[in-house]
Amino acid sequence: MNKAHALRHPERRNRPDNPSPRKPPWIRVKAPTSKAYGETRRLMRQRGLNTVCEEGACPNIGECWAIKHATVMILGDICTRACAFCNVATGRPGAVDPLEPENLAIAISRLGLRHAVITSVDRDDLADGGAGQFVQCIERLREMAPQTTVEVLTPDFRGKEGALQAVVAARPDVYNHNLETVPRLYPTIRPGGRYDHSLKLLEEAKRLDGRLFTKSGIMVGLGEERPEVTRVMDDLRAADVDFLTIGQYLQPTPRHAPVARYVTPEEFDDYRRDGLAKGFLVVASSPLTRSSYHADEDFAALCRARAARAAHG
Repeated sequence: MNKAHALRHPERRNRPDNPSPRKPPWIRVKAPTSKAYGETRRLMRQRGLNTVCEEGACPNIGECWAIKHATVMILGDICTRACAFCNVATGRPGAVDPLEPENLAIAISRLGLRHAVITSVDRDDLADGGAGQFVQCIERLREMAPQTTVEVLTPDFRGKEGALQAVVAARPDVYNHNLETVPRLYPTIRPGGRYDHSLKLLEEAKRLDGRLFTKSGIMVGLGEERPEVTRVMDDLRAADVDFLTIGQYLQPTPRHAPVARYVTPEEFDDYRRDGLAKGFLVVASSPLTRSSYHADEDFAALCRARAARAAHG
């Protein structure tokens, strides 16, 4: 961790290093080397955009950027929270960029994406939590690339009045908000969030627009037990969430929460079967699954699954 990053995470500076187990073979990925990777990176820099692929140290960046699938992270690259799992810098964010919606729409149009994922840092310093910037990005993208479907992965907006309603009214195709982990681990892993509030956010999004696909995800390998994961599945289905992602937590730096264990591919397969049996339309569950990994293919699968369910009553 470099000095600048450590200063953005003051609560981590004096935390003793946390060892994680050695990575198993199924976790290892190739370094990004493709020509398309470099082109995608240059486009993001030219348009002044941040990506969660880079800021979140996503292990799939080489694979995704090789086919020019990038997830834009709006509202800057500094988060107002300091979750123990997240590699995004924490500190005092700068002003919201008024040109960001335009630049995002241009970049996604040039990438030729069929399905775009827009996420953000937490912006608890803003009156609307950043909801207005999500709305502007969706609207500008609809204008410039009307053939592209839109998925938003939002923060919880910390209950700011009208924030969720504004984003849902902008009509994204998928509303995603991650629970991240099981309730027992929130105090240490996601101290700035509340499990019940996140569930309510997802439930309210579907209530506001029943045509909207709702989506959430968790990480495993943080010390959770299988019955706790099952309970999260039940809670999400009670909130009428359509799509669940489950992936392996990877420790970004020694100052972050350690990996308790590496969940086997067979266990991920079991979680996928459990989720489908509970009624999710789609469950993406694998060691390298992340919220926007293969999001375009998963969106197509969501549409097919909804149509099949409707056809069978």
